Amino acid sequence: MNFGKIITAMVTPFNEFNQVDVEATKRLIEHLIDNGSDAIVVGGTTGESPTLTTDEKLLVFKTAVDCVNGRIPVIAGTGSNSTKASIELTEQATKLGVDAVMLVAPYYNRPSQEGLYQHFKAIAETTALPVMLYNVPGRSSVSIDVETTLRLADIPNIVSMKEASEDLDAMALLIEHAPKGFTVYSGDDSLTLPILSIGGAGVVSVASHIFGNEMQQMISSFEHGQIKEAASIHRQLLPGMKALFAAPNPVPVKAALEMYQIRTGSVRLPLLPLTGEQEKVLRQTLEPIWTATYVS
Repeated sequence: MNFGKIITAMVTPFNEFNQVDVEATKRLIEHLIDNGSDAIVVGGTTGESPTLTTDEKLLVFKTAVDCVNGRIPVIAGTGSNSTKASIELTEQATKLGVDAVMLVAPYYNRPSQEGLYQHFKAIAETTALPVMLYNVPGRSSVSIDVETTLRLADIPNIVSMKEASEDLDAMALLIEHAPKGFTVYSGDDSLTLPILSIGGAGVVSVASHIFGNEMQQMISSFEHGQIKEAASIHRQLLPGMKALFAAPNPVPVKAALEMYQIRTGSVRLPLLPLTGEQEKVLRQTLEPIWTATYVS
């Protein structure tokens, strides 16, 4: 299933009391829609899901569904390392009217490939919604093998993969052998153009909070055969993409949004805000991108 080219993995705005800020969430969603997002993921890693309570996740899901009002798909992050908890959250998210769910590989448990298969299968069977899998071995300490993904792709509503392994060979194999209609998205901003070149659908992005329209321009150039222009935009955006991961995600992107006059508040412990020096370096990296000639 195609959710568009750029899916933004959205941060969760907090107020001065470190509570979910509903009004700021609505403003952020409007910014993302205006800034090139074809879909959003809410309650995912970038949304600080490990520190959100179930009630807070449901609040974010409902706020997004109500605010978007059908304009773009809302993908709810309902995966965890507990199959039972993931099933329950997926059922609740389904009732709230989200358009799809994203299921991260179980972290900490380190299940076998058969365990991964049974985990995702059990969750997918509880909803009629499209399911996007999320392979991120750097965080989960387990990788979903291509063979396992292909088995899962035979389940009718498992329709997509967010692949954050940085393994383009594995992505190419998956794209080559996946059933028709199954889409593969990069989970790394810097691989947006490379994954398109091997047949991927696009990116689940953090950087699109800041320069989503520029990323859309890069993708459009590529799709229209303007390869040199697309590559040039990629090279210009790359320092910014890297800078947004110079500290644990989503610390830098929340700081960048503040610089962009989009208020999303701070992060929750155990994450810490950027230091003054880190903010200075981030601003120095992003400013040339904001003022580049290709920016619309």
